Amino acid sequence: MGLIEKQKLRYYYGLLERQFRGVYERALKKRGVTGETMLQILETRLDSVVYNLGFGVTRAAARQFVTHGHVKVNGRKVNVPSFAAKVNDVIEVADNKVARQLATKAMEGATSRAVPEWLTLNKEAFKGSLVRMPTKEDINPIANEQAVVEFYSR
Repeated sequence: MGLIEKQKLRYYYGLLERQFRGVYERALKKRGVTGETMLQILETRLDSVVYNLGFGVTRAAARQFVTHGHVKVNGRKVNVPSFAAKVNDVIEVADNKVARQLATKAMEGATSRAVPEWLTLNKEAFKGSLVRMPTKEDINPIANEQAVVEFYSR
């Protein structure tokens, strides 16, 4: 049961086993409920934030968008998908034609997806920010995160 739940989350976020285990270990060190903390870490990764803002059609596309240097965090170019976004960080699309075109296409394709409450988006300026840390209710996980914690703690 735990293995299946872990695999669901891993594939959903597009992480390798080693990366996912690192997320679990970071969540274990923080205070609070480990499962919820793990979901927060996963959702506040830069590639997930870019996807949730609508700058990527899929999580994989958002990850590539970040890797190719099309994203700035607080005015500085960041090309690491695992970058941990913090509250009040401003995430924006780089000031170049290619990046803006890609983001525009992605936002047109992501009209059915609403921007989560814990993020704000200014479509005209291609900017968004992390207003607060997401809660479990905000995230609506596709897997039982508690089963994942139990799987790793054995």
